[in-house]
Amino acid sequence: MGEERGLKIDMDAYEAARKQAQLISQGGGKGVDDQINLDVHAIADLQGRGVPPTDDSPKYDYSAASADPDSVYEFGTCQGRVVALRCDKQFVQEVPSGRECGILLDRTSMYAEQGGQIWDEGYMTKEGDEETEFTVKNVQVRGGYVLHIGSLAGTLRVGDTLNVFIDQERRKQVMNNHTGTHVLNFALRRVLTSEADQRGSLVAPDRLRFDFTSNSAMKSDQVKQCEQIANDLISRNGEVFAKESPLALAKSIQGLRAVFDETYPDPVRVVSIGVPVEDLQADPSGPAATQTSVEFCGGTHLRRAGHIGPFVIASEEAIAKGIRRIVALTGPEATKALHRSAALENQLNVLSEQLNDPQLSSKELVRRIVELTDEISQATIQQWKKDQLRAELTKMKKQLDDKDKARKAAVMTSVVEETKAFVTANKELPWIVRRLEAYSNTKALDAALKQVKAIAPEMSALFLSVDEDAGKVVCLSAVSKPALAAGLKANEWVTKLTELMGGRGGGKPESAQAAGTNVTAAEACLEAARQHARTTLGQDSQPVEVQVPTASNAAPSPASKTAKPSKASAKSSSKSPAASSAVPSSGPVLFCGSGDPRALLCHIAAGYSGLSLPVTEAPAPDAVPLGRRPTLRTADGTLIWDAAAAALHLAPAQLRGGADPASEAAVLAALFQADELRQLVAGWLAAGAPAQQSAASRQAVEQWLERLDTVLRDRTYLVGERVTLADLALSCALLPAFTGGLDGRQRARLVCVTRWFRTVVHQPPAAAILGEVKLHE
Repeated sequence: MGEERGLKIDMDAYEAARKQAQLISQGGGKGVDDQINLDVHAIADLQGRGVPPTDDSPKYDYSAASADPDSVYEFGTCQGRVVALRCDKQFVQEVPSGRECGILLDRTSMYAEQGGQIWDEGYMTKEGDEETEFTVKNVQVRGGYVLHIGSLAGTLRVGDTLNVFIDQERRKQVMNNHTGTHVLNFALRRVLTSEADQRGSLVAPDRLRFDFTSNSAMKSDQVKQCEQIANDLISRNGEVFAKESPLALAKSIQGLRAVFDETYPDPVRVVSIGVPVEDLQADPSGPAATQTSVEFCGGTHLRRAGHIGPFVIASEEAIAKGIRRIVALTGPEATKALHRSAALENQLNVLSEQLNDPQLSSKELVRRIVELTDEISQATIQQWKKDQLRAELTKMKKQLDDKDKARKAAVMTSVVEETKAFVTANKELPWIVRRLEAYSNTKALDAALKQVKAIAPEMSALFLSVDEDAGKVVCLSAVSKPALAAGLKANEWVTKLTELMGGRGGGKPESAQAAGTNVTAAEACLEAARQHARTTLGQDSQPVEVQVPTASNAAPSPASKTAKPSKASAKSSSKSPAASSAVPSSGPVLFCGSGDPRALLCHIAAGYSGLSLPVTEAPAPDAVPLGRRPTLRTADGTLIWDAAAAALHLAPAQLRGGADPASEAAVLAALFQADELRQLVAGWLAAGAPAQQSAASRQAVEQWLERLDTVLRDRTYLVGERVTLADLALSCALLPAFTGGLDGRQRARLVCVTRWFRTVVHQPPAAAILGEVKLHE
């Protein structure tokens, strides 16, 4: 991280600081200067001079004004006489102003760090001299002596009397978290039963930390349950009782919690929430202690559990093998966490609504999801809520990924079909240069080049695409063997464009690619590519533009349901409704030979539009001048040739892909593929077909189905979230394969395709035409 910012790390200084930190941690008082702290020699000196241990009982001298959850706490006053002053590793009689030192009083109300509870902070003033003030930064206890550590303003001598003032707000928050620690211990026992033995704790003003034994991480619902149990105990607002008890009697109380392997004094202080300690002593075998929190503890606690306020578990994590750590918040800090949680949840709801905003790109939405995920991960909120929000964002991200995959698949299909139609119409050309709407999808351009090689092996091609949202222009080229012999090289071809597109490229003489950022240079790049091909090969190329069919914009006119299309059973699925010689006078009519399987799709499309579609033979050859059947005559007399085009005209907008151009293109591509697939299936299953031809067709169909199975792994339909002509056309083409070719063993390898096929043929308009489709066994 430092190198990324051009920084260097002073490792020697780091190692020195690390060793110093280790020494400080071994000293037993965080950040306590060894020049001030009490060591064994200092304690022996005090004991030898007969200095009694510090009376710190005033630390418990406080009360709550009321039982209300927001009650104010009142702390008693305390005076203490200076019995010792310590600095520079020795006891002194006087300390001048501005020095860091340690003060021992005969009596104090400040809490020294012990039992997991952090020290008190505050200040002391000299009796009779308010200008002399000692700021208390740390309080430690050694051998019963409470040492106040801080900085002095004014002169102080042994024997002076000091007024002690604790930081009351800080102490109140510490008490919040200490009583909250006991509540958490009780809640953990209820959720994890006997697994959760305490292994340590820290009680600070802003948080509490609790370490416990557990063989596995807590699940999110367990964390939530634990937090709920803690809040339930707090809401009962039971009084917090504290009383010293003989150690043996205290240990006999059933349900009392103690730290494993800890040595306790005798007598020991017992803290109980909601049940007087006297009652527990009177009936130690009773169930009372199992229904609330009862622990050994010498810390300062609230007078009532309800004064804790809201309780929030902010994190749960491992710190060692078999040891977990919970960090929790109470009072004001918990309230902040709850407010932050609500704000983040609101942000997520807003983002969820933005998923359907057409003005926002998928890339922008993904960026916002990632940013919000990072924000939630770093936020101090409930752990279970954090897991819940991140799970929702993961789900949203998957939805966008699925849509992006579908969009790319649609782009791929559209580009391939457009190229297929274009190259088929221009097979004789020596080279082509063309812009395709593939955005920055180089796989789509590569698939288009493969179409060129398959349809016109002697043709060379360069395809270019622009993605304005991504600020990227890409091109791919492939050169045929005759063109290579004539001097055209793919890598030189794309290199001619790199300067114009503001990028770079390269490859082999047979194939190459380039990419750049100048999205405005598309036309200039195309012209430069054409000029290079003309100059190198000495041949021009004037392609014939092919209009790829699109769905008709005109909605079919309503027609009365005067005739219902007959159902075709699975065994006669290649038969369309019987043809008649009579031509109806109004409404759409399908001119179709008897039993033409291509008519099935037209009837299903008409069924979705609520149209009746009579079938008849053409009364005269001029009714189908191009000789293409099925042919649709619309209500206004227009003739539409070919089953795919007729189905597009008859289908409602939702079957055609809606208003989304990419979806419409994907549907159109599937219609082309369906015709090719239908011929392959017929070549496989045709009666009397040569065995070699049948085997080749069967292999082609199976390969086709394997690819389709992969496409359908993460989607229900081929285009979008609803059935379209893409599904219907391919299902009709595969109908003979499923009813007369693929057995159960083969379908078991095509789980996704089989699920999709059964879904499509059971759609009511499709079932009305196809009837009951029985799969081949």
